[in-house]
Amino acid sequence: MEAINVLPLLLISLLLTFLVTEATDIITANQTLKDGDTIVSKGGSFELGFFSPGGSRNRYLGIWYKKVSLQTVVWVANRDSPLYDLSGTLKVSENGSLRLFSGRDYIIWSSSSLEKPVVRNPIVQILDTGNLVVRNSGYDQDYIWQSLDYPGDTFLPGMKYGIDFSTGINRFLTSWISPDNPSTGNYTNKMDPSGVPQFFLKKNSVDVFRAGPWNGLRFTGMPHLKPNPIYRYEFVFTEEEVYYTYKLENPSVITRMQLNPNGALQRYTWVDSLQSWNFYLSAQMDSCDQYMLCGSYGSCNINESPACRCLKGFVPKSPEAYYAGDWSGGCVREVKMGCGKGEEDFLKISKLKLPDTRGSWYDMRMDLSECKRVCLRNCSCSAYSPFDIRDRGSGCILWFGDLIDIREYNENGQDLYVRLATSEIAKYKNYGVKGKMRIMLIIVFSTVLLLICLCICLTFCNMRKRKKLATIETSHRDLDRVSSRKQEEEDAELPFLDLEAIAEATSGFSDENKLGQGGFGPVYKGTLSCGQEIAVKRLSRTSRQGIEEFKNEIKLIAKLQHRNLVKILGYCVEEDERMLIYEYQPNKSLDSFIFVKERRKELDWPKRVEIIKGIARGLMYLHQDSRLRIIHRDLKASNVLLDSDMTPKISDFGLARTLGGDETEANTTRVVGTYGYMSPEYQIDGFFSLKSDVFSFGVLVLEIVSGRRNRGFCNQEHKLNLLGHAWRQYTEDKACELIDEALKESCTDVSEVLRAIHIGLLCVQQDPQDRPTMSVVVLMLSSDMLLLDPKEPGFYNERNLLYSDTTSINLEIPSKNFQTMSVIDPR
Repeated sequence: MEAINVLPLLLISLLLTFLVTEATDIITANQTLKDGDTIVSKGGSFELGFFSPGGSRNRYLGIWYKKVSLQTVVWVANRDSPLYDLSGTLKVSENGSLRLFSGRDYIIWSSSSLEKPVVRNPIVQILDTGNLVVRNSGYDQDYIWQSLDYPGDTFLPGMKYGIDFSTGINRFLTSWISPDNPSTGNYTNKMDPSGVPQFFLKKNSVDVFRAGPWNGLRFTGMPHLKPNPIYRYEFVFTEEEVYYTYKLENPSVITRMQLNPNGALQRYTWVDSLQSWNFYLSAQMDSCDQYMLCGSYGSCNINESPACRCLKGFVPKSPEAYYAGDWSGGCVREVKMGCGKGEEDFLKISKLKLPDTRGSWYDMRMDLSECKRVCLRNCSCSAYSPFDIRDRGSGCILWFGDLIDIREYNENGQDLYVRLATSEIAKYKNYGVKGKMRIMLIIVFSTVLLLICLCICLTFCNMRKRKKLATIETSHRDLDRVSSRKQEEEDAELPFLDLEAIAEATSGFSDENKLGQGGFGPVYKGTLSCGQEIAVKRLSRTSRQGIEEFKNEIKLIAKLQHRNLVKILGYCVEEDERMLIYEYQPNKSLDSFIFVKERRKELDWPKRVEIIKGIARGLMYLHQDSRLRIIHRDLKASNVLLDSDMTPKISDFGLARTLGGDETEANTTRVVGTYGYMSPEYQIDGFFSLKSDVFSFGVLVLEIVSGRRNRGFCNQEHKLNLLGHAWRQYTEDKACELIDEALKESCTDVSEVLRAIHIGLLCVQQDPQDRPTMSVVVLMLSSDMLLLDPKEPGFYNERNLLYSDTTSINLEIPSKNFQTMSVIDPR
């Protein structure tokens, strides 16, 4: 009788157990996962639960392979906050945050969720990719959070191993301390986006191994990375993200990449017949992979003894130490070069791991011949190489400064063109008698061909000159102008549009087509005969922007390609006219919105924050990613144009200056710019740097948020400018009062606006060293990284209001006496 009564209870218990196991891959908001419970992915590949590694008694929440008999953990939640008993409980909050509680209900770990506009009925799910996700119920791909964005020591198939610039997430590996302790270890393998992106293995903060840049087929420091039957790999590099990933060719194969506690980055595959992990390959192959083993301009070859030697054309800096096995001092040029004298060329060295690219520059569109020309024109450029080696090569990488961390391979190495004196290059080209005869024939043939081409060119130029002289006056002034125009056309690498076509496009420069008046002259809207709309910047004949500024703007903008920079279409130098032709931006300039009361509401907060981010990305490109470091020197609201989608375009490069690849600052005796936007060190001492543009950007951010100009700003309580007012409001916890009234309806997240104000104040700090770089600014704007407290801004002093608008200036700073500054030409 008692057995009969117990039977229903056993049946109910079995039924409940069955129901629980049916939904083993999900935890809902009203459920918890306790120590001893697990959930398993739908296909049975991965399991989530609590475990103790090796001989440890500590408890951790982690993910491991379900089908592998040897427990192999691929991700740990609380790796630095272990539980010391079996009381751990995992829950998901209503806002989609995962929380791990101890027995006393202390939160010992929680996930950091991405900002989502709506979170409804969040659930936790373990996928067959090994990815633990939090998502809205009913939306399979709408992830609020995922574990693959925060990897531990294991690189799983399908994971994006790199940086998402839009969210600021950098996915990288960190080793365990030991097989018994998953706490954060000493080694990391992480993408460095500086220059050409590349992965670095570090021990604490010391570089240990560098994978080298991606060349279209593989990382140049991993020649053994080849197509294989187990997995296919891919490298993605766009403006939004850069990452490396791999996918399985056969889903039944189990493989992983792991950063071991000893710093070895190795791939393993599971062999079911042996019930063990089989070593497949290692990122580091031998001692030559030790970072910078052979010093600057040194190359490592594991098949040589000693392994280190100087590149051709270089000798040990300290021969005695170098030949004794101390290669840290590196190598120096055997013959010094005289830059600009035409006495340099490039020696091709093959089968190399390319040098460290953190101090490099790249252009994916440039061919190798143009790459050589650009490098040869810059005295700081030490070498170049194709960016992508597929299909005979494309793109360009330029190195500035010393070449470090190079090694030689027997196969799958890459070509590097190293700058040397021409006398040195000849030494390393071993010509025999036949080779010399062949070269002599080539020289003779080339000379004859050159003479023929020269005659043809002279004939053509003579005919063109006669045709031109038939249409213009034969005065010396006109002859000089024709010569100047030809030279500019050669330098600019831009289409030349004749005056007649531009006049027709703008209806004779009619007032109806006039868009506005800039510091250097009026701007007109026009329509070419092909139907393309253009904006014509017509330099005033009385403008102080001379031919040098005009040439500067042509040369700079012609070589810049970025969605947040204005695109130049052509130019005109004819009669007494000098004109630049740009793509037409229908929404004109930023100041026509934020400083005009009737139009402020057209720019709601979502649009304004995207404009701020776009300007930041454009500046980062100028400072870091363009062919040369470029300082704009006149960033202001009127020089930011808006296209039909309100995408910001930085314009007006007449005052811009370029720096060498390894330069970040310079000074001048001629200060040009706009009051209210110039940094203190530039306006007062003529000292400008990349941080000068950062200051201008900070001013612009505060103007965009407040809808008020910095120069001419007035407040009844004080005589501070906008920067000083913002600083005072920030220190008094009244920053909300700075926000433009027109933003109240569209600003749903005040914290985002306050963060923008905070970043703006960081950019306008008095000391340039305190200001962040634009790459850091972009990261701060796109992530939730912790911000430092800003220090006092520049020009934080009360003043008399002399002008109510911004004023562009052109100042001469006396070379001996810096006490006075005379205004040459106010704009």
